[in-house]
Amino acid sequence: MEGKEEDVRLGANKFSERQPIGTTAQTDKDYNEPPPAPLFEHGELYSWSFWRAGIAEFVATFLFLCITVLTVMGVNRAPSKCASVGIQGIAWAFGGMIFALVYCTAGISGGHINPAVTFGLLLARKLSLTRAIFYMVMQCLGAICGAGVVKGFQPSRYEVLGGGANVMNHGYTKGDGLGAEIVGTFVLVYTVFSATDAKRYARDSHVPILAPLPIGFAVFLVHLATIPITGTGINPARSLGAAIIYNRDHAWNDHWIFWVGPFIGAALAALYHQIVIRAIPFKSKA
Repeated sequence: MEGKEEDVRLGANKFSERQPIGTTAQTDKDYNEPPPAPLFEHGELYSWSFWRAGIAEFVATFLFLCITVLTVMGVNRAPSKCASVGIQGIAWAFGGMIFALVYCTAGISGGHINPAVTFGLLLARKLSLTRAIFYMVMQCLGAICGAGVVKGFQPSRYEVLGGGANVMNHGYTKGDGLGAEIVGTFVLVYTVFSATDAKRYARDSHVPILAPLPIGFAVFLVHLATIPITGTGINPARSLGAAIIYNRDHAWNDHWIFWVGPFIGAALAALYHQIVIRAIPFKSKA
């Protein structure tokens, strides 16, 4: 027993009583700021991982549109919101699919599934322009194919139920819709930056596993807030795919909102995270 008590005393004295938490726990030994991605990286085009990542983005966005558009149509088909999953169910479908798909594809492509997310990460120099353009093209193609498959399942109902296309709801102006898309995308992209921050990876080993959860939850919350205004875009590929397959005039009238708003929101989130939160420009000058 005496030997065990001595071991306990040695252990208690070996470590300080108060362990540093938060940013104070970070040291230069366990973290180095990753270098910015080059604007053009021609070697990527000869790498299978580059093409595999694009395919992963295509498949993920395809599945995302299939499930979410079907959910929206199911709610629109019901005689009342109470007879279906309602707005909450739509929000859960979008947020849950993002959670699942980011978890599945994060290790392959980064799990963007959204041109606005890709654009924000491009501004932060997290990926090359070559890869960003490739991702956006594959995301849009995946969204078009996903919405097309849903229409193929039930073409007549697809036309009647709106095809999941984003439109401005009655009682709201274009300015309201643009503001909702900017704020909603800011919340999403800011969450993406925070959940995938390399500095947090170095400090907290559980962060890579939990990263899809706050991203999916952010999508869920934004949908709860903005479905009554715009039907919630915050993803230009999702809006484009549904609009192309539905292809009615009112689906195109305000379509620009679902590109301009998300891109502005993503840019603001990237600037806020990089300049204010991480102070990257000031660190480079030091």
